[in-house]
Amino acid sequence: MLEILNIKEIMSVLVYTESENQKFKKVALEAASYAKAVANQLGTSVTAITINANNTSELGNYGVDKVLQVSNSQLENFNANAYANIIKQAAEKENAKVVIVSSSINSIYLAPLLAVGLNAGYASNVVDAPASTSPFTVKRTAFSNKAFEMCQINTDVKLIGVSKNSFGLVESNANASAEEFSPSIPDFGITIESVDRATDKVTIADAEIVVSGGRGLKGPENWGMIEELAEVLGAAIACSKPVSDLGWRPHSEHVGQTGKPVAANLYIAIGISGAIQHLAGINASKVKVVINSDPEAPFFKAADYGVVGDAFEVVPKFIEKLKEFKAQQ
Repeated sequence: MLEILNIKEIMSVLVYTESENQKFKKVALEAASYAKAVANQLGTSVTAITINANNTSELGNYGVDKVLQVSNSQLENFNANAYANIIKQAAEKENAKVVIVSSSINSIYLAPLLAVGLNAGYASNVVDAPASTSPFTVKRTAFSNKAFEMCQINTDVKLIGVSKNSFGLVESNANASAEEFSPSIPDFGITIESVDRATDKVTIADAEIVVSGGRGLKGPENWGMIEELAEVLGAAIACSKPVSDLGWRPHSEHVGQTGKPVAANLYIAIGISGAIQHLAGINASKVKVVINSDPEAPFFKAADYGVVGDAFEVVPKFIEKLKEFKAQQ
């Protein structure tokens, strides 16, 4: 019996916990929560791999038992090849048979590389704890979030990408012990000179609320009310593809199937008709609110709440009521 327990301890579930500016992202804590659920099913522990992150004890609040800390100035900027290689080394060190990552932009880049390195079957956009561990079966979204499928992973090592804002944060206190981990870092021939970040804005990837505008706003000069609404709500600003194509807003704000995917708790679309490609990219959002003067706009069929009206009349009144509500808190 002692030998079996030792084997289970060695074969812990490994989770890559993303950080930015040395702080863990929400997707990291959600991935840790998911890893804990898998570990409970397997009767084992959770090990997290962190890269240049502080306050690793926070991970213990979400079920992590051990943290492998990587601290290296060469890794300050994300490099998919390097990060995937480091996670691979951590998985081999821990003899992990289940590896968890998020479905963030960075993880989407590194996951295929990691899957190849570990010879692992990879299921992306997973939304629930495994329905079965023998055979290992998970539920994931398919067809641009229009359907679900049950995916069976038959490889020895399983790689799971947890869909953002699907499993949620589940507190499960553990005493996370920390261990310095110094993996080898191969030279992939790529040097990142600098990265420009918008430090004064809520990013679309991490936002709980997203306010998005379309051609119904008639021009970039009218974006002030979108920015004001986003500021009141603490939201990220986004736009439809035609708006970015016209140069009204930067392409970094373009959301949809051909832009950035959105899985926010609240997505507010203003003056956006709702083309198929746009809906496919934001469909994972939990609550969708549409403001449009055209009652036949396709977006209304996908919306949870809809307002038929002129955005130039509706939005200012919406902002006014929100400010009144916040003043009373």
